[in-house]
Amino acid sequence: MDLKQYITIVPDWPQKGILFKDITTLMDNGEAFRYATDQIVEYAKEKEIDLVVGPEARGFIIGCPVAYALGVGFAPVRKEGKLPRETIKASYGKEYGKDALTIHKDAIKKGQRVLITDDLLATGGTIEATIELVEKLGGIVAGIAFLIELSYLNGRKNLEDYDLYTLMKF
Repeated sequence: MDLKQYITIVPDWPQKGILFKDITTLMDNGEAFRYATDQIVEYAKEKEIDLVVGPEARGFIIGCPVAYALGVGFAPVRKEGKLPRETIKASYGKEYGKDALTIHKDAIKKGQRVLITDDLLATGGTIEATIELVEKLGGIVAGIAFLIELSYLNGRKNLEDYDLYTLMKF
């Protein structure tokens, strides 16, 4: 299935010069969303995943159905101040600013094999911070899966030590 036909390009959002890749038009098509989810699940099956982790908010959208299909749990990675219990934090840069992500301190058990999911690989900052959180808690990043990779931003080079899977490249 050509998933690119389900991605809407929105010019100048969230700021001038950005060509935003809108995945909501993929998600609102049941067949396309199922296909995309199934492709990530197939990738993950050989990784012996114990837990799926996804950064907010679109990492939740991708990760939750994958975790369900694999029969494993899902741990959210959220912006600072959004999780109700004790957390650890990692700061990162993104295409247009700086931010910090957190995860509950007890979300990952030492040695658990983790699949990180997100909608889009751009510069890699969000995923680098997510990896840092997973590894600080003793998790093993067994794989990282994205719907979209913006290859012109070369975020993959920052993740060379990890197994990456992307469904579409722009």
